[in-house]
Amino acid sequence: MSTTERRQKVVKSHPRLSLVQQCKILSIHRSGLYYKPKSESPLNLRLMKAIDAQFLEHPYYGVERMTDYLSLDLGYHVNVKRIRRLYKIMGLQTIYRKPKTTIRDPQSYKFPYLLKDLEIERSNQVWQTDITYIPMFRGFMYMNAVIDVYSRKILNWSISNSMDKQWCMELLEDTIAQYGAPEIHNSDQGVQYTSTQYIDVLKKHSIQISMDGKGRALDNVYIERFWKSIKYEKIYLNPPNGGLDLYKMVREYIEFYNTKRRHTEIGKVPPDQIYNIKKIAS
Repeated sequence: MSTTERRQKVVKSHPRLSLVQQCKILSIHRSGLYYKPKSESPLNLRLMKAIDAQFLEHPYYGVERMTDYLSLDLGYHVNVKRIRRLYKIMGLQTIYRKPKTTIRDPQSYKFPYLLKDLEIERSNQVWQTDITYIPMFRGFMYMNAVIDVYSRKILNWSISNSMDKQWCMELLEDTIAQYGAPEIHNSDQGVQYTSTQYIDVLKKHSIQISMDGKGRALDNVYIERFWKSIKYEKIYLNPPNGGLDLYKMVREYIEFYNTKRRHTEIGKVPPDQIYNIKKIAS
């Protein structure tokens, strides 16, 4: 039975089996359930690809500065209104702090950043997670991933055409089911990660909750470095032609990243080597 045929057998509202259980039985990755890309006009797709590449290098570029770059440096006739809309679609947030213009709801879920000066010395001590925009030959999708900070191993990932809360929660639950719970979970303050349902999963497993400072992408630096690696080493070189093509490319790259790509910061060895050694030792 082909992967496509197995995927078609998944029933999202099955009365007894969760999506995780069905995908495990059928031996497919759940991200394959969300493979239909979203589209924009050809011009907007070109702009989004240019924005994505520039933002990876300069995460402090706000809407106005990016508009200047696109119009003055690249020659596009665009205005701030269009670029602000594209920033919102892509889920981009600059690293500088915005002026405080509103009072936040004291009951909303916001947690302190716990990684400052923390000595990370074992696998499953700290996980980081994030969502990124993925440009494609036609259209775009989003990718969500969980990284073990100590080993730099990508523990789990998923692709989707929307950034909904359920998608993120399913990835978290699936990762915990595979690897056990981490001591600390770090994310940004996006609505996906501050939702009641997501926080409840973390609390259920007694996981300490750490969140980046508002507008501080560099607090989540390890997953941000991974985004840069996968885009420059895979996605940008050969933009995927459809969701299934993207799924295959990501799967291949993460296999390479975890098992063969040597990382200078962890002793010039692949992440799997560090993660598995520590797991055996513990």
